[in-house]
Amino acid sequence: MKSVQQIEQLIQDMSVAEKIGQMTQVSNDSITPEEVTECFVGSVLSGGNGNPTPNEPSVWADMVGGFVEAASDTRLGVPLLYGVDAVHGHSNVRGATIFPHNIGLGAIDDTSLTREIGRATATEMLATGVHWAFAPTIAVPQDIRWGRTYEGYGRDPDLVARLGAALVTGLQEDIEGSGRIMACAKHFVGDGGTAWASVPRPEWLTWWDGWGPGWQMDQGDTRVDEAGLRSVHLAPYRAAVDAGVLSVMASYSSWNGEKLHGHRHLLTEVLKGELGFGGFVVSDWMGIDQLHSDYDLCVTTALNAGVDMVMVPLDFRRFIESATRCIESGAVPITRIDDAVRRILVAKHELGLFDDGKDLLPLTVVGHEEHRRLAAEAARRSCVLLKDEGGLPISPSEQIVVAGAAADDIGLQCGGWTVGWQGGTGATTEGTTLLEGLRSAHSGEVLYDKASDFSNRDVSRVGIVVIAEQPYAEGPGDREMPTPSDADRLLVARMRQRCEKLVLIVISGRPLIMPDLIAQADAVVAAWLPGTEATQIPSLLTGEHPFEGRLPQPWPGAAPDLDDPAGATYPVGHGFAGVGVS
Repeated sequence: MKSVQQIEQLIQDMSVAEKIGQMTQVSNDSITPEEVTECFVGSVLSGGNGNPTPNEPSVWADMVGGFVEAASDTRLGVPLLYGVDAVHGHSNVRGATIFPHNIGLGAIDDTSLTREIGRATATEMLATGVHWAFAPTIAVPQDIRWGRTYEGYGRDPDLVARLGAALVTGLQEDIEGSGRIMACAKHFVGDGGTAWASVPRPEWLTWWDGWGPGWQMDQGDTRVDEAGLRSVHLAPYRAAVDAGVLSVMASYSSWNGEKLHGHRHLLTEVLKGELGFGGFVVSDWMGIDQLHSDYDLCVTTALNAGVDMVMVPLDFRRFIESATRCIESGAVPITRIDDAVRRILVAKHELGLFDDGKDLLPLTVVGHEEHRRLAAEAARRSCVLLKDEGGLPISPSEQIVVAGAAADDIGLQCGGWTVGWQGGTGATTEGTTLLEGLRSAHSGEVLYDKASDFSNRDVSRVGIVVIAEQPYAEGPGDREMPTPSDADRLLVARMRQRCEKLVLIVISGRPLIMPDLIAQADAVVAAWLPGTEATQIPSLLTGEHPFEGRLPQPWPGAAPDLDDPAGATYPVGHGFAGVGVS
């Protein structure tokens, strides 16, 4: 392992081109291993859709290994750092364990469990050679219309701080013989407080036109004074820094009109100065491009503000050429470049990437049964019993009828950031659906019809309807009115006519406005986005396990509650402690 003195010598030995290379992060599908060697590139990432073909753990390990080997072939052999959006498990990889999204972990509020999930995620990552997780998101979502609400643990800064720090600790634990990975606290700072319809769309960024009608809040403007920013949104970063987080990602969002990617006061004076953050700051995907129509000015502004590594991620030669001009002209001092490179190299040193003899963990740890058991426990414990007026418990031996595509759909259970950026529906990866869990755990007959068409049968005593949001991530998930679909309402109406007791299970990345559906149901369960392991959720319905989850976000009853959560149907902390208990 290199000493601090050796790192300083390494910086002195580097050419400007080699330093810029260390500050460059490129998407895996926009660069070849040969170009990594040629341009001294310091980091490669797989974005939300950056999966190899076929998407299998062994192919991941080969792909990552090819880029790592290419970096070792450079003049100084500085190791490469590979990053992925492992936001609820090693979630790009088909067959990996997918844990509940953060909103579900917020409903549990168990730091030990969260830390275990971090360690399990790190273990599966190391099997594929990946050492950097762009997680945790420690935003404090203040408006459930935001498409990233499920990435936050909840509305309370203290909850977010303790769970975020726990995940950082778990992710960065040393895995015997294989090193460790790096966590990334994101997105600094205030992304959870953006206002509706506050997203700027600069005319020089033509790619907005192809991204659809979303992005009404995501990448928007947080309009609070500094005291408000600190009390709500900065608190979790203090905890993450205290937990030793090695990287922080700058936010696309703005604070009172000023983009965070160019905000020197917050990135350098507050984060690195006041909070004492010793790691490095990475930009978000093409994040610096939003600063100005002049790309050289984008580069100058971001680097001088405190961004250390730029997630380019596509035209890396353009960035390298621009950074070279900015240094040669004196627009970016070489001392700022050296500081950025030093922070990156120290992080690589902390991860053990300079060491020889580190072996990848066996690929059998990806989707390991112990990790799946942990995920199943988390999925069960995250469920919140919103309402129960005699709908539960269900006898484990009686016949039940079940409806809704979401009852038997892994993709819907997992949500966005699963195998693909926006997620998907159907058998996107390996796991157990809620219906499979019911059939396995229930000794009575389980009848299933996706469309809730049980008109040819006698009225059943118990009917279960499972509804879900369609998967989404980031801006495409911004919703002015987060509510179930008309199709879901029809499912509930049909089942209400065919059963004596109706149990409604809601799979979603946020609370949904649905007072009509709540009124029709005898029991309502918020299951969030439970991931690939739904095997234990049925034990809540039969009373084998009590409900533990508590709402981390207020559950609105009408549109005005979105702006004034004080009027929500169910407040933060609501949730019945057991079956049939009121």
